[in-house]
Amino acid sequence: MSQHNASCSRQGILVCVMTAAWLAACTTDRGQAEGSAGQISTPGQPAVASPRAVIEHALPVTLADRSGWTGDLLAGFTAVGIEPTKEHVCATIAVIAQESSFQVDPVVPKLGAIAWQEIDARAERAHVPHSVVHGVLQLKSANGQSYADRIDHARTERELSDIYEDFIAAVPLGRTLFADHNPIRTRGPMQVNVVFAERYAKLKRYPYPTKLSVADEVFTRRGGVYFGIAHLLDYAAPYDRYLYRFADFNAGQYASRNAAFQNAVSRLTGRPLIADGALLPHEEDASNAGSTELAVRAISGRLRLAPDDIHDALQQAKLPEFEQTTLYRRVFALADQASARPLPRAALPQIELHGPKLSRKLTTAWYATRVDERFRRCLNR
Repeated sequence: MSQHNASCSRQGILVCVMTAAWLAACTTDRGQAEGSAGQISTPGQPAVASPRAVIEHALPVTLADRSGWTGDLLAGFTAVGIEPTKEHVCATIAVIAQESSFQVDPVVPKLGAIAWQEIDARAERAHVPHSVVHGVLQLKSANGQSYADRIDHARTERELSDIYEDFIAAVPLGRTLFADHNPIRTRGPMQVNVVFAERYAKLKRYPYPTKLSVADEVFTRRGGVYFGIAHLLDYAAPYDRYLYRFADFNAGQYASRNAAFQNAVSRLTGRPLIADGALLPHEEDASNAGSTELAVRAISGRLRLAPDDIHDALQQAKLPEFEQTTLYRRVFALADQASARPLPRAALPQIELHGPKLSRKLTTAWYATRVDERFRRCLNR
């Protein structure tokens, strides 16, 4: 301040007044352009929160490393190509909260016992005596501990995955039991399935340096969030509620759309169908007709479609193009006519959830409803 006053005395009062006025104008203009922290506005228009501010506001107040979560979420939305609107951000945060409570590598209670159950089950399928498997697991692993001891003390899925990977790579019996197939398939803060992540990485280049593999990247916060945003939002779903996207996140993309199709088929044929969103049997048995395909074939005459046409259409069940098939359009046209009203184009899949980490009976509908409640609380915050 004293230096500025000294300058005024030397250069003249007029120059100083003009300089001060110019600085004040610049400061005022900058303040109007930026608004409050994290906001952008123009004169005469309300301030609009920046993407970073939207994310920061949606995150839990007590969350540790808020800046780190904000950065990875913003980078994830940018890399996937999804605008970080309040709805998109809240939907993503609701899934993270439900899946992991914002734990990048969440602790799983009794994980060691769960792992032994999986190992014993695989040993039975491979016709290898339990005693042989347990004996081999007493061998020392890469870190000097036995595989068995590491399994007993594993607390997180990443720790257990590392044990499996070591075992598969170092011990021939590991490849016999797991066939190069690590059983830890859902990973990271959004519990993304490895199969989806690897498939998505083939369609769109993974934006970060990969240290080991795409599957390993899903364990990280940046990778887990990136693939989670892609799975939740990067597909064109015909839904009017996020509830169905949350169901799809649990059951697979387009599962809610396909469940509604199954309901329409059941109404037309009178055949009871479990509307689980799976229009064909599991991939290893996809060549055989399942209950949905058999029900559709029963009305092939009304649909004016040959069995091969029906099967070809059902093979697009995991694609957006299924809605454009003649099968889809004709089924809903007949069902709408029979009901004298348009039927819903989305329904919660009827799936009972199973898995060693689950301690009680849960369903996809329960999951979607819980995430939707979190989503709405976030929107109203």
